[in-house]
Amino acid sequence: MADSAFFCPLSHEGVLAVRGADAAKFLQGQLTCNLNYLSDTQASLGARCTQKGRMQSSFRILLQGDGVLLAMATELLEPQLADLKKYAVFSKSKLTDESAAWARFGLADADQALASLGLELPADTDSVVRTDALIAIRVSPGRAELWVPAEQADAVRGQLAAHLNEADLNDWLLGQVRAGIGQVMPQTRELFIPQMLNLQAVGGVSFKKGCYTGQEIVARMQYLGKLKRRLYHLSLDAPQMPEPGTPLFSPSHASSIGEVVLAAKADQTIELLAVLQAEAADSGDVHLGTLEGPGLHLLDLPYTLDRDREIQR
Repeated sequence: MADSAFFCPLSHEGVLAVRGADAAKFLQGQLTCNLNYLSDTQASLGARCTQKGRMQSSFRILLQGDGVLLAMATELLEPQLADLKKYAVFSKSKLTDESAAWARFGLADADQALASLGLELPADTDSVVRTDALIAIRVSPGRAELWVPAEQADAVRGQLAAHLNEADLNDWLLGQVRAGIGQVMPQTRELFIPQMLNLQAVGGVSFKKGCYTGQEIVARMQYLGKLKRRLYHLSLDAPQMPEPGTPLFSPSHASSIGEVVLAAKADQTIELLAVLQAEAADSGDVHLGTLEGPGLHLLDLPYTLDRDREIQR
């Protein structure tokens, strides 16, 4: 691993832009998060679901200029762009791929480096600060994203390098795993409902915003409390990194009891997030890939699930 303070380019994600007078109104009916909560100083996680409540994408969303920007796995951007355009034909909004317009960096324990750029970022998760077209977002304690217009990328990267070591993307993803923030990848598209990724626990689902695609399924799951699978943090002693979507097994079940969501190398092990049946997770006997595969060990998440608190959003 890199030193605790580092930066790295976020090369695994692209940026979808929705701009125009109706951008927020249009997306309010499409996304799990409440766009009324966004401001110049507040970003959010969110997801877009099918009618059956299955997540097509998950993202970080923020206001910028005359619209909003959504950062998501690069491979999901084009299919989401094409699908959203079908619903935006009668809306005063324009949808484009702005990935080339932005350089994005992940920063860990790097508040001093941000301050050197004129960005005094609050500690509160999802807080945003802006200066000279730069945008910093607190994504979890000690971790931040820095969004930089492409034409300033080289200069800003040089400034960051003067204060911080540059790390591999793995080190950033390890921080994401430890923060308990799941993410939809191409291999897991339309596999999970938001609560399976604990998205409601990290501010990515609003239960007060009204209708959006898949809302009925998501709300029913929250209020009736019938969720049987959710996100867990685990460790794995194995040489090979498991891909998202890799099935997990338990001897007490005849079929797969879950799937890998995101994994990263730690010092001596691999740490990962996985969606698991709660009963199987509690048994402590979970294996990767097959019943005979490597065993996984349950680790703590940095937050608790609290249905009463979650429905207040």
